[in-house]
Amino acid sequence: MASLKLVVVGGGGVGKSALTVQFIHSQFLEDYEPTIEDFYQKQVEIDGKVSMLEIIDTAGQEEYALMRDTYVRSGDGFLIVYAINMRSSFDEVTLYKDNILKTKEVNTFPMVIVGNKKDLVDKRKVSLDELKDLAKLFQCACIETSAKTRENVEEAYFQCVREIRKAKGLNRSGNTNGLPARPKKKCLIL
Repeated sequence: MASLKLVVVGGGGVGKSALTVQFIHSQFLEDYEPTIEDFYQKQVEIDGKVSMLEIIDTAGQEEYALMRDTYVRSGDGFLIVYAINMRSSFDEVTLYKDNILKTKEVNTFPMVIVGNKKDLVDKRKVSLDELKDLAKLFQCACIETSAKTRENVEEAYFQCVREIRKAKGLNRSGNTNGLPARPKKKCLIL
């Protein structure tokens, strides 16, 4: 069984903890309490494959940015969360994406942009089209969720796992990138 580390990042108050608790425990957190860092595990079956998810819910406050970088280094995939009713949190998505790529020293990495608080559609400040345009620009997946109603919560995490699997390039035969397996070298003792 594959073990995958998913890191949830985003600004303060966007609902990172509410999303994670809803995914793990099927409960909605009514009260906002800033998170320093929480760690969860959940075994799931996605597309016929079982995985153990290790989920790190990070702090959104800037004073914890150094701690967040530590989790970024170890993450296999990322959910970058913003609140659809907070324009500033959407504007920060690019900063989180850039930080992930800089820390990982890569040009692309598995991530899903998550527009949370879909239940507050009447207070929307970021359109669905803006989300889709940004995801297209970043060449990553995107989804809108509601931690309160549980809408698309499971799908957001599942999509992150799919992005990780796609990036690892595992095809049905277990080979990477669809290439034939390299012949194994034999040990030669002289």
